[in-house]
Amino acid sequence: MKIRIGILILFFSLGPNIFKAQSQVTLKDCIFQPEDIRIAEEKLADFSSKSNLSMPDLVVEIGLSFLGTTYVAATLENGLEEKMVINLRELDCTTFAENCLALARTVKLGKTDFGSFVSELEHIRYRNGIRDQYPSRLHYFSEWIHDNAQKKIISEEPNLEGEKQGKSIDYMSQHPEEYPVLKAHPELIPAIAEQEKQLSSSGFYYFPKNNPENLLKSLHHGDIIGLTSGIEGVDVNHVGIIIWKDNQFHLLHAPLSGKKVLISEGPITDFIKPGSSNNGIMIARPVF
Repeated sequence: MKIRIGILILFFSLGPNIFKAQSQVTLKDCIFQPEDIRIAEEKLADFSSKSNLSMPDLVVEIGLSFLGTTYVAATLENGLEEKMVINLRELDCTTFAENCLALARTVKLGKTDFGSFVSELEHIRYRNGIRDQYPSRLHYFSEWIHDNAQKKIISEEPNLEGEKQGKSIDYMSQHPEEYPVLKAHPELIPAIAEQEKQLSSSGFYYFPKNNPENLLKSLHHGDIIGLTSGIEGVDVNHVGIIIWKDNQFHLLHAPLSGKKVLISEGPITDFIKPGSSNNGIMIARPVF
């Protein structure tokens, strides 16, 4: 009830045209709290003076400003309708990365308003930038990379220095009971399965963990990376931002284990040690 009251207050104080953008976002389509507007607009104003930074550097600088932010999983799950969720108070590994990317793009566009940020975030989060119920979200990070490369938001070309993986990606359709919307709406499973089929047939390039030297030659400060999975049906286990620190690449991320946004104590190679369920790394390099 408090959230709904907050949204109504925002509607009357800010007006129905707060969102003017490429993505047809309107206030009634969104779930957020007043604090999310404050955080977004403060960061946009603060980083507007750094708009001349490269996109990767700007993504890192914005990511560092979230250090200590609480980890909360599944904040995007809000039912079949798939309203646009903006939550800068609580982040998981993927929402952390895509919020940093969306904020950086908004800064680069010279915008400092909440609506412009939300439009960028929606464009990143959904297939072809179009939000149309639950299946339109880019649930698999390997597809997130490919789709955002097509939109020229990131580059996936660094991965071509690695190897192609052609495993079958089908975890969601095979385990719908783990996804509240699929459990409640089993009629969506065939659509998800078809998306998985297409994703599996195209495969993806990655850097396997048995050749870390090749990976380290290709990594850059500010890369968004996915830790690829050895688990059947899963493409990526975890997402974060690469940061150069103490002459090594570390991971700036929002891990379940740490319960907050933090910088890894050890280098990125610690995440792909023998015995880990992570079998390699995919790179998404921010571009503008």
